[in-house]
Amino acid sequence: MNPALSVVFFTTLAGAGQGLLLALVCAEWSARHGWIDTPVAPGFAAAGALLAAALATGGLVASFFHLGHPERAWRAATQWRTSWLSREVIVLPGFIALALAYAAAEAAGRAELALALGALAALAALALFLCTGMIYACIRFLREWATPLTPLNFLLLGCANGLTLASALAAAAAPALLPFFAVGAIALTLIGLAGRMAAWRRNAALAPKSTLQTAIGIKHPRIEQRAQGFMGGSFNTREFFHGRSAATLRVLRILAAVGAFALPIALLALGGFGWASFGAALLLAAAAALQYLGLLAERWLFFAEARHPQNLYYQRMA
Repeated sequence: MNPALSVVFFTTLAGAGQGLLLALVCAEWSARHGWIDTPVAPGFAAAGALLAAALATGGLVASFFHLGHPERAWRAATQWRTSWLSREVIVLPGFIALALAYAAAEAAGRAELALALGALAALAALALFLCTGMIYACIRFLREWATPLTPLNFLLLGCANGLTLASALAAAAAPALLPFFAVGAIALTLIGLAGRMAAWRRNAALAPKSTLQTAIGIKHPRIEQRAQGFMGGSFNTREFFHGRSAATLRVLRILAAVGAFALPIALLALGGFGWASFGAALLLAAAAALQYLGLLAERWLFFAEARHPQNLYYQRMA
């Protein structure tokens, strides 16, 4: 498939915002029930929730660049009974509104209300991860996507990036919370790596159910396409071919593995537990930024590695 950069940015930005909000609510609930000793300061929670809402809003804005007629975007919500995309369109603004309400309640010092709104925002974040992942997992003929690993990896990677971002914020403004967020970020990054590697191994072993013979209805044992049949390209070749070489895909996979997983874990270990001789906040901010860049590569690969069945027919670009 040919990845749309607007969707790549939407899923990664919104995912980071959802993960950050879940991290904040989890910390607040843990402090409330005595699972951690340090309470979450209202100002810290409010600032984090505002950042989560801003990231999700940035993802929403990015998604509009994927629309041919943005003024008709509201119509996407009308098919909510059958469409995961419609459900996502409904849940995303709801998540942003609840995150803003949670931030406002924290800023106003309304602890009980903030806790309730935070719980609702967390549920909305989980629902949004499910809706976004199922948009792709429900497409049965794209077998690289049609697996429970798709929504699971959206959840794991978004939470990992959100926890890394929460670690950077804690290093700057709430150092006592840093170990809680850093341990969670390392754990989720490792689990996310395991989930992504499982998807890569699964996809590498997939073999097309169709053949070139069944694609064009000719039973001859040897068929070779020499030309596309037209010179100007088409919708099929623009949308379903990414046009990158196998070497480029290998490089991107290495960048994704190093940027999204290896480097953030190393920086979290150095900055999160006082093993570095200079600013933990700077190290963890770098970890969050590098992880996000690595997730951009990972998400681009997620879309690019899906092999549309029509490519059995359009084997060559020209």
